[in-house]
Amino acid sequence: MPREHAPILASRAGRYVEAHPIPRLLPHFQCVWMSSISPDHSGPVAVVPDGCVDLLWRDDRFTVVGPDITAATPELRPGSIVLGIRFMPGAAAKWLGRPLTEIIGREVPMAEFWGSRADRVADRIAAASSTRDKLRVLQELLAVEALRMEHPRQEATMIFRFLKAGASVEGRKIKALRERLGVSERTLRRQCDELFGYGPKTLDRILRFQRVQALARTQADEGLACLALRAGYADQAHLAREVQSLCGMTAGEFVRQLMD
Repeated sequence: MPREHAPILASRAGRYVEAHPIPRLLPHFQCVWMSSISPDHSGPVAVVPDGCVDLLWRDDRFTVVGPDITAATPELRPGSIVLGIRFMPGAAAKWLGRPLTEIIGREVPMAEFWGSRADRVADRIAAASSTRDKLRVLQELLAVEALRMEHPRQEATMIFRFLKAGASVEGRKIKALRERLGVSERTLRRQCDELFGYGPKTLDRILRFQRVQALARTQADEGLACLALRAGYADQAHLAREVQSLCGMTAGEFVRQLMD
């Protein structure tokens, strides 16, 4: 895909910052974040898959963004601000009360899950006078909800960390994961569907793609072939196919955007 027609990574469409959530939310959420879209932004934006689920406040709407398999392309207005809070691996299903398989690749109003509770949260956030206050109110209201939520299951953290950590041949890694957990292939698939919205092979594929991003920011000068091997791909062609499939751009353009 020529550079002028490539989508822009969401992180380059404006300013993105992360912070730790308030202490009461730490068992359930890994970070809060804010994305300020540039006033001169135009064109398609790619939010690449990361195996996670986020709650959003965007355009005066309180929504949940399900786990993606390919890049999402939300319409982001120039100058707009998006607030988000990202669930810990495996935590979202309990908060939503429904299987994550129902929201793969979708942004869904929280009212579909919480009914009038979501409307009350949305009203309180809307009434806050500043972006900082909106983010504070969101966290305080979620902290009240957290009092009745179970903590994420330990196997969720284990599965996510095991697949995220080091590069190895896909089949061997998943076999090693099953042995670590002491479960069958069918049981592991069921657990991953429940906790992440898709099976272990898809989750491993997405987390391998995340390794490309981390490596590209520090080791891209070694070339795509070396980057592919370090991230766990069979070769450069394998990397190119996966990047094109997951985010809609060439591997070269993807790395250039990460480096710019």
